[in-house]
This record gives sequence, C-alpha cells and structure tokens, in this order.
Amino acid sequence: MLEAKGIQKKYGEVHVLKGVDVSISAGEVVSIVGASGAGKSTLLHILGTLDHADAGDVWLDGKTISSLKGDQLADFRNEHIGFIFQFHNLLPEFTAEENIWIPGLIAGKKLSDIQKRANELGSLLGLSSRLSHKPSELSGGEQQRVAVARALVNNPKVVFADEPSGNLDTKNAQALHELFFTLREESGQSFVIVTHNQELAKMADRTLTMKDGNILSFLNRH
Repeated sequence: MLEAKGIQKKYGEVHVLKGVDVSISAGEVVSIVGASGAGKSTLLHILGTLDHADAGDVWLDGKTISSLKGDQLADFRNEHIGFIFQFHNLLPEFTAEENIWIPGLIAGKKLSDIQKRANELGSLLGLSSRLSHKPSELSGGEQQRVAVARALVNNPKVVFADEPSGNLDTKNAQALHELFFTLREESGQSFVIVTHNQELAKMADRTLTMKDGNILSFLNRH
C-alpha cells in the first residue's frame, strides 16, 4: 500500500538517510525505533510528504507521491494521509469539534458530513461529552485524542504518528496505544509510528530499527 525505495536525505554535510527501503501493507501497524539522530522522524516526514527526499521515490496505492508538487501535493496529503504529533497542535480558539473539522473543511466536504464524521469519531474515542470544550478545558489525554480524531476525519489510508504518546503519562499513553489497534480494526487504516516507547513498539505488527540513517533490522510479530 505504501512503498519507498532508495530514500536519501542530507542536511548540509550530514547524511541523515542513506538509501532506505520501506514497504507498509494495508491495515498494518508498524513502529520505527532507534536512538535519537537515527533518521526516524526524517523518514516519517518524507513518507508523509511533509519533507522531500534528495533521492528515491515514495508510492501510495501505486501513485508516485514523491513527484507531486504544490496544491496537488497538499490536496493528496489532506485526502489520503493523517498525522499525529507529540504535541497535539490544536488551535486554542476553536472547540474540540471544530478542530476535528479542519481537514474536512480544507477538503471542501459538506459541513453536515464532517459533523457526522466528527460525532462518530468522538463516540469511538470517548470524547462525545467533550466536543464543545476548547483545548484548554481538556486533559492532555483528551487533547491527544482530539488530535487523533482530526487525523482520521477524512478517512486517510495511512496515519503517521511521531512520538504520539511522548507527552502523556503512563496511563494515557497506554490508552492511546490501545486506541491505535482499535482504530485499525474499526476502519482498516495503516499506522506508522515513530516511538521511544518500548511497550508501544512491541504491540506493533512489525518493528523497524534504524541506526545511522539505515534500517538495521525489522521484527515481524505475525
């Protein structure tokens, strides 16, 4: 479903990625682990089209997304890809529900359809009674679940998560980790997760270990 070949990236003289190959199946949960500076987040951002590679190609559902530019790339990203980051990046002036709507509004979908989807996600994520609250009125775990709902509102094929539980306490981190697998069962999305959390890494279908800009090894648990 998602494939990358020969991904290379340099920042100045630093060779961050050195010809990385990755393949992700539909409905697969994959964790990417490794020491700081190994290239994990850079790879995630290139796979998710937030950054571009110096060499190599990325395909999603057979489409060469590494060749897309400008508005065409932005539209493709909004429709097919979801993102969850360590810090939720919610807009403080909007309610939780309005934050969830944003990708759908950008995609030009009918507000009634977006509202229906937001309510479905709110119910699934245990947020139904919190959707009218602004981010400052929510707990850290609730804020991150709103960010998850926002990532899912357009029914993307793949969700990229960069240290999604890094800012949460142990209880909320465990709940978020379990949520990814519930969502996979409910809607069949693929999840690619960069994490330092060993418990989350072990829960994944497959773990890729990176070192010095290469994938050192992978562990397939199924």
